[in-house]
Amino acid sequence: MMMVQQPHRSQAAEAGWFPVASPLDEGCTSDLGAELDKAVTEKRVWNIHGLVVLRNGKVILERYFEGEDRTRGRGALGRVAFAPETLHDLRSCSKSLVGLLYGIALDRGLVPPPETNLFAAFPEYADLADRDGRDRLMIHHVLTMSMGIDWDESSLIYSDPRNSETAMDAAPDRYRYILERSLIDEPGAHWTYCGGATALLARIIAKSSGRTLHTFAREALFEPVGIGATEWAVGDDDEPFAASGARMTTRDLARIGVMMLDGGRANGRAVVPAAWLARCVTPYVSTDEVRRYGYQWFVRDVAFGKPKGWAPGRLECMWTAQGEGGQRLFVIPALQLVIAVTAGNYEQADQWIPPTRLLNDVVLAHVR
Repeated sequence: MMMVQQPHRSQAAEAGWFPVASPLDEGCTSDLGAELDKAVTEKRVWNIHGLVVLRNGKVILERYFEGEDRTRGRGALGRVAFAPETLHDLRSCSKSLVGLLYGIALDRGLVPPPETNLFAAFPEYADLADRDGRDRLMIHHVLTMSMGIDWDESSLIYSDPRNSETAMDAAPDRYRYILERSLIDEPGAHWTYCGGATALLARIIAKSSGRTLHTFAREALFEPVGIGATEWAVGDDDEPFAASGARMTTRDLARIGVMMLDGGRANGRAVVPAAWLARCVTPYVSTDEVRRYGYQWFVRDVAFGKPKGWAPGRLECMWTAQGEGGQRLFVIPALQLVIAVTAGNYEQADQWIPPTRLLNDVVLAHVR
């Protein structure tokens, strides 16, 4: 993994970007850049493409690397020298963006509230509405991925045509494919990872706003937050890969986290309603032993301070957007900390290790 030189302070402090500060000045016990270099040299992290860490609204670490990359739906890009302006797949971090967009659309009166029956938002599929108890489905169940439908995109890699998301993308009508899945569990009872749920939310937004998902995202979220160039991949049917198709820079992914820390505000204006943001990070359903799920966002507790001897260490709540290959946005409100990671470990069983070690070993181990 070849390192690309970190931007000089004068470059990193360019117009529209956040000020740069020393990690030591912002309450860290070590130079995080040195900790990152050590982790890379010791091969405890690998194939990282970009890392941006902000604390108290200041950049305390920004680093880019060179590595192999690919894009959703278009294949390999070859070897890329990543930089602040390089777009990167967010993969399933896209889901969390859609969760924010739904709240903006709701605030504008464009989409129905979470308590609405799901099929009321899809009258074109009324023939499916009264089958197998589907009339119990609400938009809330879609937002929390607790629909209870027969869906498997976790046990099979995405290149396998049996993977539910892959099969959805290949279906003649992806929305009918989702809505006709058998109900095998009580809605709201359990969480099942489901890109189809995000696709339904995006479809409601597009139908109600009269714009494509990406166009609405640009106008309602990306531009108000100050995000530069973006892309959102679409399938052969010209429908968006809502759950996994967004592309932006590592910096701009970090901007989303800073906006969330500021209660949904950016550049002096409200972007995401604070009440909706609170619902996004309210843990409605457990996903596993340590994580819970809100409205398209993961929520969990994280420990910090333990390696430096603070007994017994502290637990704080963290909000997370995560994507295949190692894409991550970590937001820890109590520490005023934002960590954005882009990486290229697609379809690897150990892809979760590098961003987890960046979070725990490089950053949290050295935060007061």
